[in-house]
Amino acid sequence: MAVKAVCVLQGEVKGTLFFEQTKDSEPVKVTGEITGLKKGLHGFHIHEFGDNTNGCTSAGPHFNPSGKEHGGPTDDVRHVGDLGNVEAGDNGVAKVNITDKQIQLKGANNIIGRTLVVHADPDDFGKGGHELSKTTGNAGARLACGVIGITKN
Repeated sequence: MAVKAVCVLQGEVKGTLFFEQTKDSEPVKVTGEITGLKKGLHGFHIHEFGDNTNGCTSAGPHFNPSGKEHGGPTDDVRHVGDLGNVEAGDNGVAKVNITDKQIQLKGANNIIGRTLVVHADPDDFGKGGHELSKTTGNAGARLACGVIGITKN
């Protein structure tokens, strides 16, 4: 049976993202839209905690149960929460349509109850040479965040 989840982003930008996993062994599909962004690439990550009591700061670091270095979504070495970038057009809208093999909606890498964050800058996939590249992708400030919650099928 498919599992579905939703995340409503709040902050400097807004958006609604939908997550769906049809079977345990299948990748998770992430779809939706984010508005109010500057044109270009923006880091897009699952953070460890579903805590937004102090804005996006209290969401903690990237979800990384295996203790790996930061990487891109297709890299073998990456945090589970490293979903790469979303890209906003001239109108400030990013249409999201991502399929990821590491995040799950149940099981060991379950992201339900964790926070989705959209960042101000592009994620460099750990390859930028900046001191933050190997931990955050040097993606900059947290523009918006929301807790991922299970939704009815």
